[in-house]
Amino acid sequence: MGKHNLTDLNEFILMGITDRPELQAPLFGLFLIIYMISVVGNLGIIILTKIDSTLQTPMYFFLRHLAITDLFYSTTVGPKMLVNFVVDISTISYYFCATQLAFFILFITSELFILSAMSYDRYVAICKPLLYTVIMSQSVCWVLVTITYLYSTFVSLLITIKTFNSSFCGYNVINHFYCDAVPFLSLLCSNTHEIELILLVVESIDTISSLLIVFVPYLLLLIAILRMNSAEGRHKAFSTCASHLMVVIVFYGTLIFMYMQPKSSHSFDGDKVASIFYTLVIPMLNPLIYSLRNKDVKYSLHR
Repeated sequence: MGKHNLTDLNEFILMGITDRPELQAPLFGLFLIIYMISVVGNLGIIILTKIDSTLQTPMYFFLRHLAITDLFYSTTVGPKMLVNFVVDISTISYYFCATQLAFFILFITSELFILSAMSYDRYVAICKPLLYTVIMSQSVCWVLVTITYLYSTFVSLLITIKTFNSSFCGYNVINHFYCDAVPFLSLLCSNTHEIELILLVVESIDTISSLLIVFVPYLLLLIAILRMNSAEGRHKAFSTCASHLMVVIVFYGTLIFMYMQPKSSHSFDGDKVASIFYTLVIPMLNPLIYSLRNKDVKYSLHR
């Protein structure tokens, strides 16, 4: 097999979620509803936290960026996936595929570290309330999200350029509903060890480091909450971080399920279900969890 350059391979075929015709219409309806709720919910949070003067705190600053990353990575995948249900053969151009992969990695990586920053913010708010405004100043918040976006852009470009600079074998069917790095490896003729190693290292570093940043503050938080004398104080402290904890558990649970499986038990169908969960369901759940569990957001919405 010779090397195939761009001119030979100018599009890919996405196999989509299912090849059963009777499931196409109900799944299209279901995912359209999920995507619409996600867009409305995340846009609502972005607008509310921007215009409401009572929501100008670090917690809502990070929540706004969480909503931005949710909105963008669900939009990177959602509309194209919905189109795939309607057309007979779902194709995606070479450059659109590369763009989709790049944006997806950018925003999913950003989400990991924004969740970490939110954990740190909750820790400072409960354990160091008197120093809160000093530690979590506006400039600190901006530095944290800027570093997150810069690092995520670097990771995204590294993986996308490495993948798309490899030689393809001319086989262009991707067993997935969007361009993700793992299903792509089976299309490459060149040695994929380097890309696999980069993926493994980046995913491990990102997941483990961001999990630690989440886990350590929550451990300290738990100790602090348990030491509180009043039950009311404990309840208040816990309700402050309960919604964030729910989001973290759902998000990391799905990621760990996907990437930490041994290769032998790795099924693409299982991956697709997990991918649907974190590309569409989580971006829909996050604004719902935050707005339903949050008195400030509810009050702001009523106003």
